[in-house]
Amino acid sequence: LQHISDNMLKIMRRNITRQETIDLIQHIRDEVPGIHLRTTMMVGHPGETEADFEELLGFVGKTRFERLGAFPYSHEEDTYNDKHYVDDIPATVKQERMNTLMELQEEIALSVNEAKIGKTLKVIIDREDPDYYVGRTEFDSPEVDGEVLISKERPLTVGNFYEVSIHDALPFDLIGSLN
Repeated sequence: LQHISDNMLKIMRRNITRQETIDLIQHIRDEVPGIHLRTTMMVGHPGETEADFEELLGFVGKTRFERLGAFPYSHEEDTYNDKHYVDDIPATVKQERMNTLMELQEEIALSVNEAKIGKTLKVIIDREDPDYYVGRTEFDSPEVDGEVLISKERPLTVGNFYEVSIHDALPFDLIGSLN
């Protein structure tokens, strides 16, 4: 999605409005109960005002994406933006906005993960560490999403799926044991 403010969507040449985005997300959630939505957001794009950023924060807080990443705008030579916009937002402001957005997402992610405590999830084992096995759920991508840390009660095989009972949650990771 990268942004939600109509002002920014227009500047970024996204052919969708705020309301169309909200309606699309609601339609997806209505049609696919239990879906985990992921997206990335860009902060500090030329023209982004404080009001645009606050609107983005409000949207993320209300929409509660299961997975969200953020990155600061980076001006690239010989692009549309290079020809039409000045990189007018200081790097410190971009970094502050990204940090603020990711702090909000950390709160959301912890809440999403805490809701999984007491549930049993299908987990694929990615690797064995000295103290635990490390896996991920069907909702998570390797290397970019959280992990499931599984106690070493018995030998597990990397690449296999197991039913894991979740008994604790961190903002981006789950802790569990074999069923």
